[in-house]
Amino acid sequence: MTSIRSPLVDSTFDVVNWFLDRALNDGEYLQPQKLHRLMFLAQAYCAVAHNGRRLMPAVFVADAMGPLEPNVYRAFENERPWISEVKMSEAAKQVLDSIWRRFGAHSADHLSRAVRRHPPYVDAWTEGPRTVITEEAMVAFYGQFQAGKTPALRDDPGADDADAAPALETVLRPRVLRSHKGRPVNAMPWVPKARKDP
Repeated sequence: MTSIRSPLVDSTFDVVNWFLDRALNDGEYLQPQKLHRLMFLAQAYCAVAHNGRRLMPAVFVADAMGPLEPNVYRAFENERPWISEVKMSEAAKQVLDSIWRRFGAHSADHLSRAVRRHPPYVDAWTEGPRTVITEEAMVAFYGQFQAGKTPALRDDPGADDADAAPALETVLRPRVLRSHKGRPVNAMPWVPKARKDP
C-alpha cells in the first residue's frame, strides 16, 4: 500500500482565500469559474514540481464548464464564508504566486477553454459528468512539457498550441536564494525524468 504524503497546505480554503485576496489586491473580482481553473492548475503543477505531492487536500471533478472542486463550489455558492487565515509554507506560496503570475491575467473563459482540451479533463468527462480527475493524470499530462518542446496531443492534427500546457519551468517561478558570497541565485526543485520502460 502506497502512503500519501501530506499536502503543502492544510485546507483547500487556504488556497481559495489566497487567490481571492491576491485578486482583490490586484483590483480584480475573481469569478468562481476562474478560481476553480486556477486551483486545478495549481494542484497539477504542484504535483509535477513536488513528485506527486498535492498542494491542497482537494478533489477535482469534470464539470461541463471545466474542472471543479465541489466542496469549494458548495461553500462559496452564496457568498465568501469567513475562514481564519493560516500561515502557509514558502513552497505553497511559491506555487500560488507562480500560478497567479502565469495564468491570472487570463479570463475565466480562456482558462476553461484551454483546460477542457487537456487529457486529464477530457478523459474524466468522457467517463461521465462529475468523474474525479486524478493527480496521476494531471502529473502525466502537465509533467510531459518541457521548455521549448511541445509534444503532440493525442495525435490530433487539429490540436494547436492552445491545447498544450506551459512547461513547468515557464510556470513556476524560481526562488531566489543567496550564494555563500551573497550573490542571488535561482533555485528550482529537482524533478526526476520520467522512467521509460523497455
